[in-house]
Amino acid sequence: MRAYDVSSEEALRARDLFKDWEGVGFLGPAQYQAMEQETVSDLRRTNIFLRLVLLLFTLIIVAAAAGLFVVTGRPGTEITGIFLLFFAVLSYGAAELAVSQARLYRYGIEEALAACSVGYLCGGLQLAFVEGHDSSTTEFLVPAAGIIACLWIWHRFGLPYMPLAAMILAVWLISEWTSSHPAQHSMVAALYAAGLLAVAAIRRRHRFTCLDREYSVAEGLLWLGIYVAINLHLSSVDWLGHWWGGSRTAPEFPRPFYWTTWVLIWCLPPATLARGLRLKDRFVIAAGAICAVLTLATNKPYLGWERHSWDPMLLGGLLIGVALVTRRWLAQGPGEIRRGFTAKRLSGKDKEWMTVGTTTIGFVAPGMVTPPQVANPTPQFGGGDSGGAGATSDF
Repeated sequence: MRAYDVSSEEALRARDLFKDWEGVGFLGPAQYQAMEQETVSDLRRTNIFLRLVLLLFTLIIVAAAAGLFVVTGRPGTEITGIFLLFFAVLSYGAAELAVSQARLYRYGIEEALAACSVGYLCGGLQLAFVEGHDSSTTEFLVPAAGIIACLWIWHRFGLPYMPLAAMILAVWLISEWTSSHPAQHSMVAALYAAGLLAVAAIRRRHRFTCLDREYSVAEGLLWLGIYVAINLHLSSVDWLGHWWGGSRTAPEFPRPFYWTTWVLIWCLPPATLARGLRLKDRFVIAAGAICAVLTLATNKPYLGWERHSWDPMLLGGLLIGVALVTRRWLAQGPGEIRRGFTAKRLSGKDKEWMTVGTTTIGFVAPGMVTPPQVANPTPQFGGGDSGGAGATSDF
């Protein structure tokens, strides 16, 4: 059911590992070249920068093609919806052809086509079957179809951001079912928990394969989604407006429900970290760490305490202290290893991401990477007097 052969993806995974090991000195140049020749794959990839450029331009081209029809033809709402559904089929078919014929793998083009197919599907269903119709029977059609399409594309192409899109559409689906805020939070958390159990059960069969990374990302996102759904000071609509506004109460939430969520936001980060540490999963560990930081950041609003301008500074100092103590504890183990964990760099991928981040910042804010050069000022002369031989002071 996947668009790529498992052997081809395994070969790409092995090549990435060899590249990382060669970057930190675990493999010599001759060893790396010999192993690289043994892991040849027919899939075509590109670097992250060209991938983003191709993704952006493909999105622009596909969106412009649909917009051209709407602007020139000016059809009605239902006709526009049907056309968008037709464009969704074309976009998905083009993505399948790009993978099966051109053998593109994380190339940007097939990703943009697959993403456009989901957008056109939701937009077409909204215009063709929801707008101007009895919304009580069709209001859940758009998010439900979008969730199914996102999950299918994730399963078919393995795009790591499709589970996040499905989670966002799930929030839309729940909001169409009920208007009760406590019920919405509970149903979203329960839906994410069901997805987490399903991913954890399926992941056992792919623990040491190339598919484990995809399930790892999905599991980390689901842990974060459950936490955000439970933390009322993160998932409320007016959270940003009240973040620095001192204490805030939530009158729309019953007190038992409110304090139950407060207990849960303290219990969920340790559970997430324990799961990640047991699996030695970086994504799940990162999700647990993010949940722990968010719990510390939202504890005062939960309790109604006054917030101060130095709170972020104290939190940053605490995080720095935890990082230093953890690193020192790992370094004091035999061989700087404790229970399979080490603070030493084992991959060259960190350097690659640092290079990508620096380059991105250089494009967005060039002055942060390279200080602007100040041009030499033009010399200004004036105020002096000269004389002699009949010359005036203006000479």
